[in-house]
Amino acid sequence: MKNTFENNTLTIFPEGNIDTANAEAVGKQIETIRASHPDGQLVLDLDELKYISSAGLRQILKLKKKENDLKIINCSPEIYEIFEMTGFSEMMDIQKGYRKMSVEGCEKIGEGSNGIVYRLNEDTIIKVYKNSDALDDIKRERELAKKALVLGINTAIPFDVVRVGDKYGSVFELLSSKSITKWIISDPDNKDKYIRIFADLLKEIHNTTVKDGLLPDARKTAIGWAEWLKGHLPDDTYEKLHSLMEGIPETDHMIHGDYHTNNVHYDNDEAILIDMDTLSVGDPILEFASIFLAYHGYGELDHTLVEDFLKLDWDTANYILDKLVEMYFDDKDEEYRRSVMDKAKVIGYTRMLRRTIKRTPENTELIEHTRKQLIDYVAKTDSLKIG
Repeated sequence: MKNTFENNTLTIFPEGNIDTANAEAVGKQIETIRASHPDGQLVLDLDELKYISSAGLRQILKLKKKENDLKIINCSPEIYEIFEMTGFSEMMDIQKGYRKMSVEGCEKIGEGSNGIVYRLNEDTIIKVYKNSDALDDIKRERELAKKALVLGINTAIPFDVVRVGDKYGSVFELLSSKSITKWIISDPDNKDKYIRIFADLLKEIHNTTVKDGLLPDARKTAIGWAEWLKGHLPDDTYEKLHSLMEGIPETDHMIHGDYHTNNVHYDNDEAILIDMDTLSVGDPILEFASIFLAYHGYGELDHTLVEDFLKLDWDTANYILDKLVEMYFDDKDEEYRRSVMDKAKVIGYTRMLRRTIKRTPENTELIEHTRKQLIDYVAKTDSLKIG
């Protein structure tokens, strides 16, 4: 019988049928496996179990008497119904399995640090999470998407959680729209029209206020990035950087946190926001820091990093960045807009330096380049306030 022991949890995978003929033998197998891993929680994963009889139920009841925190997961609807009818679901933690789906042959329409988004069909998309134990992340993102919808932001509507291989996915309703990226690629002569849609939605997001505590505070996250860099920067640079981050205004206005043209879809005069797991509250400068990284920062030494991520060539990506800032701050002059992006770069390079040191410490060229950029911009910045 297959089993795994990870994170102090023993998971056993019964399969086939458990009935009068084999129930006692299955029970002894489970006891033997448990004896080899006596500590931690015991979980029965019934994903491959087709049938269980009353004899099998008695073995589980016997096991439950020894394992107070016994957990059963991935039950088929038929087996879950048996547990429910017999009262087992009231005695222990029993969870239904998730519908299995495949994304083979599906169009990949976006990718972020947490997952990859595919179009399943004309009406639906699926975000497949990279973390194989992502149920908490999925629950959180689904709640964030619902909150955004209630607050008036047009977003894809989540309606199902599924299994995709050994990963989990969240299925969203997203009618036959396509991303702003694809609109710009397919209709380059009208790219300013699509960037205007992109900018207007960003303003709408930033003008949305959120009740205290409903969304994470992006300012606190940014301060954490700076604090992580203590020891990686000259002391005077670190102290000033930390002070600058502390000085970012606290606000209850929404920001997306991963705003780029792959995460905004458009159809029938309607812009739709997707990929909501970074939704938070914060000053717009925090949003522009993230946008700067997506369209320029990460690709400064290697343009292909931006091109591969956005599916746009380097020049077009930078045109979108410049035009977005111009349209967002259309009542301000060029000097003001430049100052906003200089402030955004302080936050952006802080995040980028921390990320590079943590993920690819061997990339010394990028680390030193980012460190120099951050030191230079901190030196000439007196405040991260833009209002």
